Amino acid sequence: MRRVIVIGGGLSGLISAIQLVKAGINVTLFERKKYPFHRVCGEYISNETIPFLKTNGIYPSDFKLPQIHRLQLTAVNGKAAELPLAQGGWGISRYELDHFLYKKALTAGVVFHLNTEVDSVSFVDEEFKISTSAQTFTADVVIGAFGKRSKMDMQMKRPFIQKRSPYVGIKYHIRKNHPDDCIALHNFQNGYCGMSNIENEKTNLCYLTHRDNVKRFKNIREMEEAVLFKNPFLKDIFENAEFLFDKPEVINEISFEAKAPVEDHVLMSGDAAGLIAPLCGNGMAMAIHSAKIVSELVSSFCADRITREELEKQYEQKWKSTFAQRLWAGKKIQHLFGSTWTSNLAVNTARYMSPFAQFLIRQTHGRPF
Repeated sequence: MRRVIVIGGGLSGLISAIQLVKAGINVTLFERKKYPFHRVCGEYISNETIPFLKTNGIYPSDFKLPQIHRLQLTAVNGKAAELPLAQGGWGISRYELDHFLYKKALTAGVVFHLNTEVDSVSFVDEEFKISTSAQTFTADVVIGAFGKRSKMDMQMKRPFIQKRSPYVGIKYHIRKNHPDDCIALHNFQNGYCGMSNIENEKTNLCYLTHRDNVKRFKNIREMEEAVLFKNPFLKDIFENAEFLFDKPEVINEISFEAKAPVEDHVLMSGDAAGLIAPLCGNGMAMAIHSAKIVSELVSSFCADRITREELEKQYEQKWKSTFAQRLWAGKKIQHLFGSTWTSNLAVNTARYMSPFAQFLIRQTHGRPF
């Protein structure tokens, strides 16, 4: 029997593992933390994912989840506009969704090594060697699902990791009278903040900022008061919401540089293969879709229907045809945000050129799968 190792237990890693075990494949997954835990994430998933999740019994239907159908945009100065979201989406925290999928994976038969970080991966004579601080494992296939930025990226000397990125992601859960059916995108100087509701009447507030904003001040709160509060919507939220975390979740050096879907024979999935600009609100859907693609091709390889060369070539082609245009569009659209002038342009586009704005939104979303 072929053996598959998945490095990373986020959406793409967990769903890949579940699908492969269902196909009768021996799967081991390494995660450096223990479930449940929070991740820096927008926590919005577009409805393109629902057919796949429901067909495979991994849609979290037991939760009362907000159904999101409109987008609010605000400029740095507080100028606002609203757009309908034709496809729509839903909200759930990574804390709950990852834990839900972890329990599904355990039941299905995935072998887990939690609180375990992989130190290195090598490929010799058609076999992978995966080393942790305590043990070495072997596998026929390795799926890299280790997220936006990882020790594995450095160990593998991936090109994007050699370039410093100026972006910092910061997340809170709050309680505020934010409408269930709305996702908001509030601009501030050198950044933007997304807000949408999740389970249990909570709201996810997650923003991306330039590291220069953080360096100028003594701490994050001081930076928020000096920079984010210039948008009156954000000032009201920060002053009047109930903040549910003792301190924010933070991730540094978020990179939007191009990444290869296959590196040293490791199949990259989710954010490890490519990261869409957070303002597009669709990274979770891309992670789920990439898990579908990689698990189907790995299943074919494990059943000897395709060779390793065909596996890697087909995965790279499929990944690029499915996601490359979205990543390109997201990077371009991101330039419309994060300053007074460009955020006003984005709001005016939404107000007075709604069909064009809807076209831009469609460029960052996929069809139901």
